[in-house]
Amino acid sequence: MKFARLGAPGAEIPVLVDGDRYFDLRSVTSDVDGAFLAGDVHALVEAGLADGGLPELEDAASMRIGAPIARPSAVICIGQNYAAHARESGAEPPTVPIMFLKTPNTVVGPDDTVTIPRGSEKTDWEVELGIVIGARAAYLDSPEEADAHIAGYVTANDVSERAFQMEVSGGQWSKGKIAAGFNPTGPWLVTPDEVEVGSLRLRSWVNGEPRQDSNTNDMIFDVRTIVHHLSQYVTLEPGDLILTGTPQGVAFGGRFPYLRAGDVVDIEIEGLGHQRQEFVAWEAQK
Repeated sequence: MKFARLGAPGAEIPVLVDGDRYFDLRSVTSDVDGAFLAGDVHALVEAGLADGGLPELEDAASMRIGAPIARPSAVICIGQNYAAHARESGAEPPTVPIMFLKTPNTVVGPDDTVTIPRGSEKTDWEVELGIVIGARAAYLDSPEEADAHIAGYVTANDVSERAFQMEVSGGQWSKGKIAAGFNPTGPWLVTPDEVEVGSLRLRSWVNGEPRQDSNTNDMIFDVRTIVHHLSQYVTLEPGDLILTGTPQGVAFGGRFPYLRAGDVVDIEIEGLGHQRQEFVAWEAQK
């Protein structure tokens, strides 16, 4: 199943996506949130379809696409999870997952405009596979147990400001990761039964020019390993989002310029959808 949220920020409507048809889920849930994802979503939605309780949403194709999940309680990220990206960053591939955090207000729609932070000279793009948690996970005994705790997968752009991340960080990366809007997510949440998560092509473009082109089979730590590892240190809640790292081909590697106002970034993961953001200059709030 594919779930999306359509409408103005803060007023998104939860929908089931079936080809070019969008079924309104408001009769079975108020949102695509932790409470919904923690239940038997397949049974709930199929029952709604069977009794005609999920009408098609009019004008869905013309509506803004929001993030496919409501604001999560946590956004947890894995760094340098592709060997070539680690090396382009000047580091050897890690032997244990590197974890950092983004704030929940980084999560925005896949095509929303992204503001370059005030004073930024090194804003960067990162296509990433996102894991959405569907059941509380704490101290899992094995990586194999992770499957029962995953609600689905999303496309994400882990937007980063490299000077903030590396030069004024004090040893932590999150300063370069937490500007509002720095995590465009979606367009869809796709349930695990429809995704071969271990072999998905990831790509990015800037102003139509290719940047990243890789596959999730190149991840150092796979999805199960990541969820199991994180569960030893943090209790993952339904609706939480985990970003699993980016492949080589970012500006930080030195081959490409950093983003400037007016640049357009396209992000795509096979089976999980495409997103596009225009980057704009920061302006003081009036």
